[in-house]
Amino acid sequence: MDQDSNLLSVLSAALPELNKSETKVARAILEDPETATRSSIAVLAAAAGVSEPSVNRFCKKFEATGFPDFKLKLARSLVSGVRYISRAVEMDDGIDTYPKKLFDNTITALMLARDQLPLAAIERAVAYLAQARHIYFLGLGTSAAVAHDAEHKFFRFKVPVTTCTDPLMHRMLAAGGGAGDVFFFISHTGRTETLVETAQLVRSTEATVVSLTAEGSPLAQASHLSIDLSVSENTEEYLPMTSRIVQLVVLDVLATGMTLQRGESILPHLARIKDSLKSTRFPSED
Repeated sequence: MDQDSNLLSVLSAALPELNKSETKVARAILEDPETATRSSIAVLAAAAGVSEPSVNRFCKKFEATGFPDFKLKLARSLVSGVRYISRAVEMDDGIDTYPKKLFDNTITALMLARDQLPLAAIERAVAYLAQARHIYFLGLGTSAAVAHDAEHKFFRFKVPVTTCTDPLMHRMLAAGGGAGDVFFFISHTGRTETLVETAQLVRSTEATVVSLTAEGSPLAQASHLSIDLSVSENTEEYLPMTSRIVQLVVLDVLATGMTLQRGESILPHLARIKDSLKSTRFPSED
């Protein structure tokens, strides 16, 4: 099955050739594929009336490395979409359909990302960020907005944080990198040439390169540490939607990890930052 094959069509066509347990799994998926993309292997096995190893063998039969990879392929098959907007939406969708589709598409992407989250890489990234002398968040396009959100979170941890979204400034900051500096690159595709070149420039210094990007991408390969994400969204054809949300949640995870690593001693500092905003708001009616 090649990358462009629709998994739902493949499953339907394969039904006559499947054994009894495989047929049960296939029918459970075909009856409610959206639920299948959000199910654990235990839930799907129970719905099909088979064992978890049977589900895992079924997934490998259809060229998936395991259940999480199978769910990713299934999610890709659920949507076609309006070009340049979202593959989750069709041109004939109305107000009663397209909002729910967008929410469902995002929820599915988040749950798939959760199931595939590289916890070891997350833990290492938190360690790099916690020990950083200075953190630079670098991104372009939609990822630039995510980089700004990262600055809003991480400045609270008593470490200098800079967000940069200008390619020329990227290069100058990279050239000036030193020991203790962490350059954190954000890119869904990991194939933006100027970002990869900047990461390679940072590698020529004593600074550390961390990236939030696609597994095996040029940016991932240019990094000391890559937090690999597999978000099924073709941003060359559609607006970046789900990939952006997943990136934001991963940054929330990293910020939470930083808070836990700092321990209770950081809480009074965080409270002072939060309390500084009270005078800027109208009183609550509650």
